[in-house]
Amino acid sequence: MKARALGIKVGSLPTGSKNCITDVNGIKVGHLTLNEDINNECIRTGVTAILPHEGNIFTEKVPAACYVANGFGKTTGLIQVEELGCLESPILLTNTFSVGPVLQGTLQYMLEQNPNIGDTTSSINIVVGECNDSYLNSARLLAVKPEHAIQAIQEATINQTEEGCIGAGTGTMCFGFKGGIGSSSRIVSTDEFSYTVGLLVQSNFGTKEEFRYIKYTEKDNAERPDGSIMMVLATDAPLSDRQLKRLAKRCIVGLSRTGSHIHNGSGDVVIAFSNAEKIRHDDLNAVEKRIVLRDDHPIMNLLFQAAAEATEEAILNSLTQAETTTGRKNRVAQKVPIYALEI
Repeated sequence: MKARALGIKVGSLPTGSKNCITDVNGIKVGHLTLNEDINNECIRTGVTAILPHEGNIFTEKVPAACYVANGFGKTTGLIQVEELGCLESPILLTNTFSVGPVLQGTLQYMLEQNPNIGDTTSSINIVVGECNDSYLNSARLLAVKPEHAIQAIQEATINQTEEGCIGAGTGTMCFGFKGGIGSSSRIVSTDEFSYTVGLLVQSNFGTKEEFRYIKYTEKDNAERPDGSIMMVLATDAPLSDRQLKRLAKRCIVGLSRTGSHIHNGSGDVVIAFSNAEKIRHDDLNAVEKRIVLRDDHPIMNLLFQAAAEATEEAILNSLTQAETTTGRKNRVAQKVPIYALEI
């Protein structure tokens, strides 16, 4: 059950109709979940794909930015996003040891869709993010294969985003409880405009003592990796890559409101994009025109607020939508105790 249905209301801005990232028009999300016991090992992992629009992402790129609050991570593609300010592939999320095969599968998918890549035109920048799910998942088995990334992309839909123990969130933890995939959205409006901000997170961070939505009096002695969180922000507001980076930074506000202070070994990464304007790959003009919001327009403050609120609620949804999960070495990740949440 989503946090809001439990009576937890985050912030003051209204949500979209689905209260998830696919409230942003054209956004598609797909999951591939691997959940299997093999002898004494447990596969609890998967792949999540976020597509910025329903067309060809390579030929119609979108403005994008990234923000790394703590860089203990193994993502791919972020340096080109930082340099050129655009996204030209789906965003894929998985576990730390599976970045390679997920990149390969996504590349195969994009090469098949675009025969000119690497031949008559440029190479392609594939973006993959990760979290370490080895507390529950037997990561050394390398269960994720390239075809799993392709399947996650092919199954992506504009429907309500599935959350909890699914896709890349199958084996992740959050504040010592079972975490996973979470999503939320916000609508920002003025007399002139109305835009949507959507967030999707792969939560895998924090200890029980840090979680601000629950009073936990027992010492959490479990030894787990410091963890990470991947945050993907999407919007239909016409923003430049510079402005998207400013929005991405506000996601850390939402993260900190839940209680995280970002551990030493945590990878805390935001990838933000806008699908309001497309950047055509085959445009040969020397000059291009784009519509962007003014930085000093009042709606920018609302967009910042939306990013913080949606991130906070997406993290809560990753917890409340997850279920108790058993994993390797007989470990059990308990569902967050709903009755103990401070509403």
